[in-house]
Amino acid sequence: MLFIVQIISALSQILVLLVFISVILSYFMDPYHPLRRGIDNIVEPMLAPIRRIVPLVGMIDFSPLVLILILQFGSQFLIRILLSLR
Repeated sequence: MLFIVQIISALSQILVLLVFISVILSYFMDPYHPLRRGIDNIVEPMLAPIRRIVPLVGMIDFSPLVLILILQFGSQFLIRILLSLR
C-alpha cells in the first residue's frame, strides 16, 4: 500500500513540476522548440478542459494554477483514502 502512495505522490510532483516548467518555457522559448513541444504534449491535454471553464483575466491564464491545485488536492485525497484502508 505504501508503494502505491509513493507512486501517486511522485507522479503528482512530476506533473506539477512539468506544469511549472511549461509556464516558464512559454515566456522564453519558441513554441516549436522540441523540448517545449514535448512538455506541452504532456501538459496541454490536462490544461485544455480547464481553459474551457476558467476564462482569461486580461492576458493572464490561470489554468496552470488551477491544474496545480487540482493535482495537489487530488493526490492528497487519494493518498488519504489509501492510507485509511490500511
